[in-house]
Amino acid sequence: MSRIIGEWSRGRVFEKWRAVVELGWPITVQTTIRTGMRTTDLIVTGLFGPAAIAALGLANLYARVALFTGIGIGTGALSLSSQDTGSGAETNKNKAISQALFLGFLVGIPLALFAVFLSRPALSIFGAPADVIALGVPYLAIVLGTAPARHITLIGEKALQGTGNTMTPMYIRGGSNVVNIIGTVSLGLGLGPLPRLEVVGVAISTGGANVLAGFAVLGFMLSTRSEVDLVRPDNLVIMKQIVAIGFPRAVQGLSRTAASFPLSTILVGFGVEIYAAYQVGQRVAQQLTGPLARSLNVVSSIQIGQALGAQKRDEVRFNTAALALLGLLTTAVLTAGVFYWSDLLASLFGDNQATRAAAAVFIQAFAIAAVFQTLSRIYAGALQGGGETTKPLLAELLGGSGLLLGITYVGGVILEFGIVAAYAGIVISGFVRLVLVHVWYREGGWMEAALDGMQTRGSVNND
Repeated sequence: MSRIIGEWSRGRVFEKWRAVVELGWPITVQTTIRTGMRTTDLIVTGLFGPAAIAALGLANLYARVALFTGIGIGTGALSLSSQDTGSGAETNKNKAISQALFLGFLVGIPLALFAVFLSRPALSIFGAPADVIALGVPYLAIVLGTAPARHITLIGEKALQGTGNTMTPMYIRGGSNVVNIIGTVSLGLGLGPLPRLEVVGVAISTGGANVLAGFAVLGFMLSTRSEVDLVRPDNLVIMKQIVAIGFPRAVQGLSRTAASFPLSTILVGFGVEIYAAYQVGQRVAQQLTGPLARSLNVVSSIQIGQALGAQKRDEVRFNTAALALLGLLTTAVLTAGVFYWSDLLASLFGDNQATRAAAAVFIQAFAIAAVFQTLSRIYAGALQGGGETTKPLLAELLGGSGLLLGITYVGGVILEFGIVAAYAGIVISGFVRLVLVHVWYREGGWMEAALDGMQTRGSVNND
């Protein structure tokens, strides 16, 4: 990176940052509202006690299966749509997006059936108290039951982002999430003539927002304003490439969720209040530092994918390095603020003193890790833009959630350091993941693989 920086001019860097802001600010707004929705869910749920917070945390372990499956397929759609946009291969772009949407809908059906029929036994495996399970069952059934619609939304927005359209996903998801926030407060607390449904009200609002967003995505793509024409999903080569790119990305997210199962069991063993504190710390980090990291991840994928599609390899390294510098500067400022105000932020999620004290430290640990996370997401985004999703998966398995689980178990349970091990694991795992993904990014072979994939599906402009 230092060699590249030495070749920069100030004007070139600022011009790149301007382009990043123009492309990325709608994504940041979108993700901020989305995480704000989740934060509102947790704040409202916190009014019902630590058991309700724990119930949402456990239920969302399963609900995230739909999230990461949709993100995985959506990553395949984004990679191909960005490359095909860069190369001008409009027909292949439309086929890739159409086939990704079709695949996502099909995969969502068994997840919805699981939610409806198996929610109680799925939650019982954690050994949580009966009141936690009773609160989590209806939430899981309702939220995961909308998996097909959620997949349509996740895949559709990433596909549109790959074409350079970041405004429409912002409007769609922003609007649906605002509806979700209003519904959570109104139905959860029973405002006005509405019944007080508590956790069930939170679930209905989330599930309803998922369905609303899914219909909005399809409605836009079928309109004359869309840059996408939905076509019959009949290209086997493109479908194989979507799966090849999307599967490791889905597994990456699912591995994080899988590691969360035993991690949650360990933390619940420290006490429901401690597990609730972990949920609070994670939520604060996702709300205040997560949107920037996600935005830069998507922008990195778009810019690198389009640069590769246009066969401008010289822009790939520069774009990534410029993004990394911007991410480091901005995240450092955010992290300092979150770290300093950690106790105040923890107090927003209820008045249980044990939960609040532990949550403040969790917030600080996640804040430190946010710097590493932002940089690793930028490098991973570059790899994903080129269709390389296996290396980010390995970084997650070896240095991400797997390492966090190992440190928490060995340090917290075997060596009896307790919750301190979880604090350390959050920071260490974030750093190791960054090191791994950066090393694999610098190897560079993924760029040649991306161009080979474009050649195979006929998306290379040889004129």
